[in-house]
Amino acid sequence: MARAISVRLDDEAERALRVLESTGLTQSEAIRVALVGEVRHRRRRAEMAAEVAALEEDEQDREEMLAIAELMESLRGPR
Repeated sequence: MARAISVRLDDEAERALRVLESTGLTQSEAIRVALVGEVRHRRRRAEMAAEVAALEEDEQDREEMLAIAELMESLRGPR
């Protein structure tokens, strides 16, 4: 069931809403799209942060990255 809310927009949010509306979305659609998009963005960032943390804790992966970096450096020409 849909729920109605009221929102006070500052100037930046008002401009952002106008941009979304200029794509043909209604105010309600634009606000829903923005809310859902922000949640997805935050989830992706949290997932990526967790993946980075897991990789940083992986000793074997770190050793492999160092070995690759050393190989790449050895293949580099003179500076």
